[in-house]
Amino acid sequence: MNSTPSTTPSLYSKNPGPIKELNTLARGLLFAELSKIAYSPEARTRELAKQLNFNEVVFYEKDGSQAYSFINAHDHVIACRGTEPHEWNDVKADLNAATAVAETVGRVHRGFKKEVDDLWPVLEDALRNNQKTLWFTGHSLGGAMATICAGRCLLAHIQSTPEQIHTFGSPRVGNKRYINHTKVNYLRWVNNNDIVTQVPPVWAGYRHTGTLMYLNAQGKLADLSPVQQKRDRWSGFINGLKLGKIDHFHDHLIDQYVEFIYQEVKAAGE
Repeated sequence: MNSTPSTTPSLYSKNPGPIKELNTLARGLLFAELSKIAYSPEARTRELAKQLNFNEVVFYEKDGSQAYSFINAHDHVIACRGTEPHEWNDVKADLNAATAVAETVGRVHRGFKKEVDDLWPVLEDALRNNQKTLWFTGHSLGGAMATICAGRCLLAHIQSTPEQIHTFGSPRVGNKRYINHTKVNYLRWVNNNDIVTQVPPVWAGYRHTGTLMYLNAQGKLADLSPVQQKRDRWSGFINGLKLGKIDHFHDHLIDQYVEFIYQEVKAAGE
């Protein structure tokens, strides 16, 4: 569910101060880029991270669950790696729509929880002495993992409260009780018809959380009502068919998120 990673058009590399000093669009671009490069082979990820002025990179892997720490003088960003179609663990996580009891209250997607359960002990240990501003990000399955990880930080016996989460094309993670209990500063980026953001289904009890950052059929950030979003998604679907593509899957590509947010940053004159 990701395209081949490549060098991204980062603006952060030109002004590598604290991430807190970036505006929302610039932060979104940086986190989309980090979510994208997390798909690369480890050596390539380290190379691209240095271009973004993250000179310390740590790779975590446990039973197929994967994440990176990107660390610089000011910030510690944990980027959870998203769905790799050839990785059976990732496919199982996406298909396993049953819920399990969460660590807080309510219920959470069993497959996503299992991915985090595998990885959490090493992440918790890595954050034990963290003195930097903490951020979480991820695309697709990585977005779901980032959401659960950030919630667990609030329960951990370490100083690891996340400043903010940015996810891209994340599925729904848990039921209403779970998402209402886990209070974190969360920006949820959705690109038009991205099919992954529409699963697991609402009828099964799943809900989204966070502030919606909706990219419309033209790739522009738009504040639309649910009815307007529905119309916009139909427009995107029809236009996609005219171009010979299935909009629901094409819109999920992390490259699309990076490019559209980059264009929004440029249009804003950043």
